[in-house]
Amino acid sequence: MSYIQAIVLAIIEGITEFLPVSSTGHMAIASAFFETAGNPFTKLFEIVIQFGAILSVVVLYWKKFIQFKRLDFYIKLLIAILPALAFGALFKKHIDTVLEKPIFISSVLFVGGIVLLFVDNWFKEPVIDAEEKINYKKSFFIGCYQVLAILLPGLSRSAATIIGGMQQKLTRSAAAEFSFFLAVPTMFAATAKSLYDIWKEEPALLNTDGITALLLGSTIAFVVALFAIKFFIGFLQKNGFRVFGWYRIILGLILFALIYTGHLA
Repeated sequence: MSYIQAIVLAIIEGITEFLPVSSTGHMAIASAFFETAGNPFTKLFEIVIQFGAILSVVVLYWKKFIQFKRLDFYIKLLIAILPALAFGALFKKHIDTVLEKPIFISSVLFVGGIVLLFVDNWFKEPVIDAEEKINYKKSFFIGCYQVLAILLPGLSRSAATIIGGMQQKLTRSAAAEFSFFLAVPTMFAATAKSLYDIWKEEPALLNTDGITALLLGSTIAFVVALFAIKFFIGFLQKNGFRVFGWYRIILGLILFALIYTGHLA
């Protein structure tokens, strides 16, 4: 992977991580264009820069993450992450295989777009407008929605958990914020596991060039994500999900065309 490719992937990640359009799907498609898909370092890079983007949440919501007297906040995140940890461990090989198939990701992007066209009409009477009002049971159910994104790359972790939050009577903005909070331990666990696997199986990939690319990509993803979060919260409150739904549908159709014409395998 060249530094230019690393920068492009990091920008894509920073923009799409918190939007309901699937950052994983976008990076997988970009990697296919770069002909780096399936490369062990590319897989590691994509996960590590996701964690870089996620750290922007800690910066923007730092007061939440340093409230050590509020143990219930951390307990909620722990409860919500458990389903993802369990299913991630069970289906990691399935996930890695699917991520190498643009046709599957394109299909999930397209179908997910159709869902987003209608989701604003499904949950019209939210009653929870802040994280403090979310109980442990609701945290667990929101975490279960995250499993869908693990099993179906291209679905979007943020879309799944935000919809899960809305189904649990959260407002759109409250659901989005809890989705951001949940991403921190989720991606920390995924990054730690990937780094450990590489260190154990292919330590040569963590050479000077590799570490430089990881640091560069993580930094760029972090900075870009800072702006993306602020944009998304404001846009979601005013406009809902329909624009993102149409975007996913159009992108899915474009990718189908590229696959059909042989430009994307």
